[in-house]
Amino acid sequence: MKTWSEMRAFPLAIRLLLVNQLGVNIGFYLLIPYLATHLGQDLGMSAAVVGIVLGVRNLSQQGLFILGGSAADRLGARGVIIAGCALRTVGFALFALGDGLPVLLAASVLSGLAGALFNPAVRAYLAAEAGDRKAEAFALFNIFATTGALVGPLIGSALLLVDFRASALTAAAIFALLTAAQAAVLPGREVPASKGSVLGDWREVLANRAFLAFSLAMVGMFTMENQLYLLLPDGARRATGWDGAAGVVFLVGTLANLTLQMRITRSLKERGSRARWVAVGLALMGAAFVPPMLVAGAPPAAGGGGAGRAALALVPVLAGALLLYVGVMIAQPFVMELIPEFGRAELTGTYFGIFYVVSGIAAAVGNTVVGWAMDAGGHGAAWLPWACCLAFGLLSAAGVGWLHRLRALPVRAVAVTA
Repeated sequence: MKTWSEMRAFPLAIRLLLVNQLGVNIGFYLLIPYLATHLGQDLGMSAAVVGIVLGVRNLSQQGLFILGGSAADRLGARGVIIAGCALRTVGFALFALGDGLPVLLAASVLSGLAGALFNPAVRAYLAAEAGDRKAEAFALFNIFATTGALVGPLIGSALLLVDFRASALTAAAIFALLTAAQAAVLPGREVPASKGSVLGDWREVLANRAFLAFSLAMVGMFTMENQLYLLLPDGARRATGWDGAAGVVFLVGTLANLTLQMRITRSLKERGSRARWVAVGLALMGAAFVPPMLVAGAPPAAGGGGAGRAALALVPVLAGALLLYVGVMIAQPFVMELIPEFGRAELTGTYFGIFYVVSGIAAAVGNTVVGWAMDAGGHGAAWLPWACCLAFGLLSAAGVGWLHRLRALPVRAVAVTA
C-alpha cells in the first residue's frame, strides 16, 4: 500500500511512466527469453544464425543509446518515448509475421533501436519531472521494472502453449497500447533551443572525466545484475536438480523489491552521502555471491531426500539472490539520481545515453568473463564464477569510494533557511 501511496504523490506524467515501464518489461520479457528457442527449434536455424539475430538486436540497442539520449535532449523526451514504443510495436509484430532471415533481422534492428530511443528518454523525463525527489521516483521505477520482469515470462510461457506468434503479437499489442497512452496522456514540455551540435554535446559529456570514471566504476553493478538471469538461475537448477527453481529466485526477489524498495530509499536518502550508499549497495551485491559460492559443486538434491532436501539446497542461492536484490535497491536509485547532476540539465538525455552505452559494453564483457568462469568451473572449480562476481562487486564499490574521497561526484544541494 505504501508503494501505491508514494506513486499517487507524484504527478500524472511520472505515474504514467511507471506504468509504462511495467508494460515495457512485461512485453519484452514475455517474448525475448523465448526468441532463441523459436529461431532454433521452430524455424530450424543454426546456432550461428540465431546468434546473429540476437546479436543484432542487442547491438542495435546498446550501441545506439547515445542517439536516443541526444534525441531526447534536442527533440523532447516525450516524442522520443512515443517513437520508441511505436518502433518496438512494429519490430515485435515482425517477429510474429516473418520467418525469413531478412525480416527477422529487420525486426531485431527495429526492436533494438526502439529500446535505444525510449530507455534514456524515459529516464531523462523522469529526472526532470521528479525534481528533488529523483531517488524516490527511480526507486518506484525499479519496483515497476522488476515486477514486469517477473510477470512477463509467466505470461510468455502461458502463451507459448498456443505458439510463439501469440507471444509476439501480444507483446506488440502491449507496446501499441503504451504508445497510444503516452500520445494521449503524457504531457509535452518545451525543449530549450540547442546551442551547439550533437557532436559538440557528445564531446562535452565525454570530456567529463568524473562522469566517465563513475560510469566505468559502475561496470560491476550491471554485470552482477545480469546474473539474476544467468548465474543465479543456473545455480538454483544445479542445487536442486529442478528447472523450476529459477522461478523461485525471481519470485523471492520481486516480493522483496515490492516490500522493501521504498523503505530502503526513504530511510537512506537523508543519512549520509549518495556515493556512500552506492558503494555499500555494490559491496552488498558482491557479497551476495558468497553463500552460493560456499556450496558450489555440491551434488544436486534431487533424487535423494525429496522436496525437503531440495528446498534446503536452494537456501544459499535464495540468500544470495535476496542480498543481490537488496544491494540493487540500495544503489540503483542513487545512481540514477547522480547521473543528471554531472552536467547541464539540457544534456540529461545524453548523459543517460552515454552511461548506458558504457554499461552495455561493460555488461557484455562482464558476462563473457562470467560465462568463461562457468565453463572453467565445470572442471573442478565450481566456485570460480561466484568468485568473479564477488570481485566485480568489491572493485566497483572501491571505485565509487575512491571517487567519493576525491570529491569527484556531485553533492546534493542543501537548502539554507534564514
